[in-house]
Amino acid sequence: MIQAAAKRLRGKARRTPLLSSPFLDEVAGRRVFVKPECLQHTGSFKFRGAWSAVSALPEDVRAKGVIAFSSGNHAQGVAYAAREHGVPSVIIMPSDAPKLKINNTRALGAEVVLYDRAHEDRDAIGAKLAAERGLTLIKPFDEPQVIAGQGTTGLEIAEDAAALGVENTDVLICCGGGGLTSGIALALEAKAPTLRPRPVEPVGFDDVARSLKSGQIEHNTQLTGNICDAVISPQPGKITFPIMYRLCGPGLLVTEEDAKRAMAAAFSRLKLVLEPGGAVALAAALYHGDKIEGDTVIAVASGGNVDAEMFRTALAEYGDGA
Repeated sequence: MIQAAAKRLRGKARRTPLLSSPFLDEVAGRRVFVKPECLQHTGSFKFRGAWSAVSALPEDVRAKGVIAFSSGNHAQGVAYAAREHGVPSVIIMPSDAPKLKINNTRALGAEVVLYDRAHEDRDAIGAKLAAERGLTLIKPFDEPQVIAGQGTTGLEIAEDAAALGVENTDVLICCGGGGLTSGIALALEAKAPTLRPRPVEPVGFDDVARSLKSGQIEHNTQLTGNICDAVISPQPGKITFPIMYRLCGPGLLVTEEDAKRAMAAAFSRLKLVLEPGGAVALAAALYHGDKIEGDTVIAVASGGNVDAEMFRTALAEYGDGA
């Protein structure tokens, strides 16, 4: 499915490289390669999964339209994919999502429905609207075609790592529900089995790390109150968790301060704009090296859809992020 998704994405998705900087290597104490999915269409890796899922639908089903729920990045990916296929989209977004993401989703032609994620069930809202309007629900992570699309990121990592002679290395992945992590894990299992995928989450929202440790799906006790909104989810998916449990190394946790420092470092050293949730993997690579094995690490910078105020704050507080 990942290989098939790669064919449908050919000429549609941007092939992002592995970037490096001697300054980041010095901070981390090892070689650091960054996969800048912040440069992907709509500003995050989510475009891959969205295009994979929308393009895989039968034409008559797709024509009726699609619906998705997301804090912003999946929303924009689905809205863009739907627009390019000429079909309508409805996106259910939390009311506290960054305004940039809400505005961008609307600008891509989607109908945006806001909800209170602390008190309302997004799955129930999505199911109701899908039934009423005949829309196909594109889940943000627990959907095979979405996972397959995200897995194309792993195919590129495997190919580029081989060209660089990189082996026996941790691949750090910003992780919410696990779509990107499980997709990359499956791709690496097939194409680069010496590379070990590891999920990275914010402190206090570590459902995946706890699930990997306990061997069963664990839940977060809260869903708001952290700047890393892009990687906050109630729990890992029923499809994604078994994949991650089988293939991933232990999860890593970073603070909000770590994320902002990594944002500043990415801008200063690589000229990349990252959102907090999209910076957590790089934060782990730079500031939690004692939990990483080997002399090289690969970090996936998963998204760059950050409000200007948040980005200014990160730069003001942490300068070059070193």
